[in-house]
Amino acid sequence: MSTYTEDNRKVTTLRFSEMKQKGEKISMLTSYDFTMASIADQAGLDAVLIGDSASNVMVGNSTTLPMTLDQMIFMGRSVVNGVKRAMVVIDMPFGSCSGNPEKSLEAAIRMMKETGADALKIEGGEEIIEDIRKIVNAGIPVMGHLGLMPQSINKYGSYAIRAKDDKESKKLLSDIRLLEEAGCFSVVLEKIPAKLAEEATKSTTMATIGIGAGPATDGQVLVIHDMLGMNKGFSPKFLRKYADLHTVMTDAIQTYVKDVKSNDFPNEKESY
Repeated sequence: MSTYTEDNRKVTTLRFSEMKQKGEKISMLTSYDFTMASIADQAGLDAVLIGDSASNVMVGNSTTLPMTLDQMIFMGRSVVNGVKRAMVVIDMPFGSCSGNPEKSLEAAIRMMKETGADALKIEGGEEIIEDIRKIVNAGIPVMGHLGLMPQSINKYGSYAIRAKDDKESKKLLSDIRLLEEAGCFSVVLEKIPAKLAEEATKSTTMATIGIGAGPATDGQVLVIHDMLGMNKGFSPKFLRKYADLHTVMTDAIQTYVKDVKSNDFPNEKESY
């Protein structure tokens, strides 16, 4: 187990609450497959998010909207199989939670039963609060998502910072309260002013997880391909790259190609 945590208990919704109360920051990254999830879990990560960002980094789409329930469930099962300690949270994809509580609950139950995930993440506030309330009341933990919501990108028209004006910031704080009242255990705050994220964090008992929301949130999340430097063309202000795997992988593959072409691989020791 990792040297980066002194608590090797399975991370649950209760553990999230304990970490917020103690001021212990929560670490979260995305993952979409068994191998990457296993490595992240063994490294001591607190939570793994099976994000619909797979649409971008795994499939090559320009938005998250094309991801289907079946695709998310396939990835979810793969990730759950690789995780022992971290909490596993899975995104409800676009259209699966959109103002019809009965259908939203049906999709939520299917995701939980078929993936084995610990919780769902759902984008939106007041507009889908009845859906969230119904899902939580069915015994399913929900992590909210406010601020920049990628599933609403066609409405926004850009990935610019959200809640800069008074009207939108007040709505975000109102949605925070609604999510808490509905029973959410946590909320992601994406690409909002740091001061607003700090105010939101202080205003709620839910654990707040920031991405481009400053240091005052209870935890942080990044897309694992981004923080490992696998994507050369994506460098937003909030992203810190902890490795340059793009270069490492390119060099390794080029060396492999060279060795195959020159008949250096496989050698005698690598043959039966």
